[in-house]
Amino acid sequence: MGEYTRKPEWLRISLDTTKDTAAVRKDIREKGLHTVCEEARCPNLHECWSHHRTATFMILGDTCTRSCRFCAVKTGRPDAPDEQEAQRVAASIHDLGIAHAVITMVDRDDLADGGASYLAATGRAIREKNPTVTVEYLSSDMKGSHESVAVLVDSAPDILGHNIETVERLTPRIRSASHYGRSLDFLKTARQLNPQLLVKSSMMLGLGERREEVIQTLQDLRDSGCDLVNIGQYLQPTRRHVAVERYWTPEEFKSLQEEAMAMGFEHVESGPLVRSSYHAGGQLAALLARRAQKNTK
Repeated sequence: MGEYTRKPEWLRISLDTTKDTAAVRKDIREKGLHTVCEEARCPNLHECWSHHRTATFMILGDTCTRSCRFCAVKTGRPDAPDEQEAQRVAASIHDLGIAHAVITMVDRDDLADGGASYLAATGRAIREKNPTVTVEYLSSDMKGSHESVAVLVDSAPDILGHNIETVERLTPRIRSASHYGRSLDFLKTARQLNPQLLVKSSMMLGLGERREEVIQTLQDLRDSGCDLVNIGQYLQPTRRHVAVERYWTPEEFKSLQEEAMAMGFEHVESGPLVRSSYHAGGQLAALLARRAQKNTK
């Protein structure tokens, strides 16, 4: 743990709010839901809520069974799963007019299937109430269970994501109860179960990784069947969390984007403020448009 490192100019965040910010917050509060936007102190909350009228819903409560050194979500013993949560999430997406729904979760190592059945049920509930909405999951590693990954794949999300978070060398220090190889195996399993499924991962920089390690991680993700990757700057949420080692420049993020695209990723979002679900709907739309254009040639 350490002192905050002074942020460079390019990390200044606009806190502009609009009536849509209040509308999203009101709907989430009324339905007793959680968002990773608030729980993880995402720097893009105001942009997403104010200008895109969207949010990343976090299911299975607000308490995680792991205690990763970068994450602001609280750790402890979670409550029993709420059997009606999926329906409330689906209703909120409908009421807010969301076109691309991103559903993430706390780690639930206390559940036999890691929470896979609840994530899948949420996806199905969204589709039943909102047939035109595209659905993206951001899942835990499901404790390495291929059966749990299969449950998620079978529920047919448009995108199935799991974050590698950091390079292999730093994983034991940064990610609680997680394994670099197990994360890659999650992605590889999803790809093998459904070769047509879009598979996604994300990583953060600024924890002490070297550039060659980042390139290796991107290659490992690509070799595991990952189609989309997001790369962003780690920001220390509180003094209790691991400190920022350095801030990568916008030019460095641009260079990484170019190298990742050269590896064969279909879409790469790379920049200081990029997070797992940053511009997620736009990502999918752009990717599908490129595929359609390619098929017409």
